[in-house]
Amino acid sequence: MMASAATYSINTCFLDEGKNKNRNIKEVTPCETAKPVTPVKESKIDDQDFKHQNLEKYSSLLPPSISSCSDKGKQVVTPLGIIEAGIDGEEDDNKTLTCKSHGMMSVIGRRSVMEDAVTMVLGVAVGESGSYDFFAVYDGHGGARVANACRYRMHQLVAKEVEKGERVGGGKGLEYWEKLMGACFEKMDEELVIHNEGGGGEVEIGKEALSIKSMGSTAVVVMVGKEEVVVANCGDSRAVMCRGGLVVPLSHDHKPDRPDERERVEAAGGRIINWNGSRVQGVLATSRSIGDHYLKPFVISEPEVTVSERTESDEFVVIATDGLWDVVTNETACKVVKRLFDGQLKRRLPDEFSGNCSAEAAAKLAKLAMARGSRDNISVIVVQLKKG
Repeated sequence: MMASAATYSINTCFLDEGKNKNRNIKEVTPCETAKPVTPVKESKIDDQDFKHQNLEKYSSLLPPSISSCSDKGKQVVTPLGIIEAGIDGEEDDNKTLTCKSHGMMSVIGRRSVMEDAVTMVLGVAVGESGSYDFFAVYDGHGGARVANACRYRMHQLVAKEVEKGERVGGGKGLEYWEKLMGACFEKMDEELVIHNEGGGGEVEIGKEALSIKSMGSTAVVVMVGKEEVVVANCGDSRAVMCRGGLVVPLSHDHKPDRPDERERVEAAGGRIINWNGSRVQGVLATSRSIGDHYLKPFVISEPEVTVSERTESDEFVVIATDGLWDVVTNETACKVVKRLFDGQLKRRLPDEFSGNCSAEAAAKLAKLAMARGSRDNISVIVVQLKKG
């Protein structure tokens, strides 16, 4: 079942979060044991970001156009380029058995076009360990076509691969998921090639016809099951988990200047050129993506996969495009969400968000990124994990 998505009018005033102290959150790698951290006195999370700020001062940097949609016959206008907010209520055994709540926010930000795409599907696949909920963000470049294709197709490919795996005996663990997710990402990439060669590979954008060969998208897919959290990442979008007050990265960005990625690109005959930052062939600022066929074999679609066993101390997962991570660290993002879940932050979002902490948290992170000057589209999913 696809989670509902609608367009809402969001109050443009920034939120006054009061003077609450921060929780001490430390980053650890997935292989480290998460141990309780003794609270220590530390500085506040950028107080200026939590004072009563009006986002109208940023409106001059946003495109003049706004989005709108029809909701029960009523026109709903979206200010400041906010595209959509996905809302799903608190725990419902008929919907999901893997998480307590989840929600998303996707905004166009300071870009003139929206190239991000988001998917949330409950019960997308049933494997040996039970049902899995599917969450993903896709950050397109060169156009939105590849990101939107992933949005509508990737979860279907994952469901088919899981079903096929079950017919041959199923499986679990890192090796199983690496093979499964690798096959899904490869098929998604191949479908783009077939579409392009089949004569459907050009799309009119203004007065130009751009081939899909020059378009691509990052992808970070998170499968939340009752016993494990599986993450497949291709590009520089990111997923992080808060576990017992600790930040646990679930993915690692594929940047061209990452030593192992540079070595791989150069071994394939490519070059990493510093042109307003490190770029593959001086063009692309990520070393892995779906699409971008004109840059193969230097840019690949093979994802890196992590599998994390669920524990009693798992709190939530934040999944977002680099429009958030360019200006907000893993630690700050987790601090903001944790404070909201703990009731330390005031909630001043529309009634549509009431009763769903995850949707409020996603909206708050998107607003924080805007206030900090993010110049990209911003898409955020927050998944509050069930305890016990």
